[in-house]
Amino acid sequence: MEKSEARELIEQARAAWDAEEWLRAAELYERVLAHFPDLEASAVWWYDAALAHKFLRNWAKAYELGREAAARSPRGEGDPAYWNLGVAATIQRDWATARDAWTGFGIRLRDGEGPIDDGFGHACVRLDTGEREVVWIERLCPTRGRVVSVPVTGGRRYGEIVVHDGEPKGERVVEGSAYPVFEELLLFEASELPTLEVTVAAGETADLEALLTLFTDHGFGAEPASSVRVLCACCSEGSHAQERSVEAGAQQVSLAAPEEEARRLLDRWAAETAIGRSWSGLAAVG
Repeated sequence: MEKSEARELIEQARAAWDAEEWLRAAELYERVLAHFPDLEASAVWWYDAALAHKFLRNWAKAYELGREAAARSPRGEGDPAYWNLGVAATIQRDWATARDAWTGFGIRLRDGEGPIDDGFGHACVRLDTGEREVVWIERLCPTRGRVVSVPVTGGRRYGEIVVHDGEPKGERVVEGSAYPVFEELLLFEASELPTLEVTVAAGETADLEALLTLFTDHGFGAEPASSVRVLCACCSEGSHAQERSVEAGAQQVSLAAPEEEARRLLDRWAAETAIGRSWSGLAAVG
């Protein structure tokens, strides 16, 4: 391939990129890179080709090309080639490459091998289900998080692990602290905990708090209907002050627990006081 032909293909690739024709753009970049892998400009072409496959959710290709892009990028300077490789390598479960990519980006990890579970704090993720539900997660690494809300979206569960993108699309503010909202890229590990719904009557706010604490202390989830907020897309992707609303009275509570365990804990909770606590209508919903 002559350099003049390569220049023409790169122009076509950029035009395809601008038109969001990701597959065509990637294919054109790859045609040039097959002949000119190590030009000064090639690092950008490798990066764009890998990113196009990320947009296409072709993780094997994003991983393959991302390794080439990162190999031509400066380490420790927050270069996005390392971030995208970290995501793709995580999805491919190549933990050695993922660890090296995060380090190359400039993130310090604890020494170790295998899956990363370094405790990156809390954040939110917008689930990729079509319903755009935002749930809370405990971040295990820069791109993986364990869901610690009980999703109301069908088919999703408390305790599942998701992979999320790195660019926040909104934030939630709780008691003055801001938490980013990331977009889910895929469900990484399913949860075995079923989702149940129950109607509870709590005489005092403290009674409902006690129920929520009882379930979480046993490694399960509990989410009162009063804490769920429905937002339009614009508000969801903006900055939104949020607090968990725990109200007395009768309301529906979503639970994440095996049904037998849920019944046992509900009975225990109701029996702890002589009056003011009761439950009914426990049923599996997902």
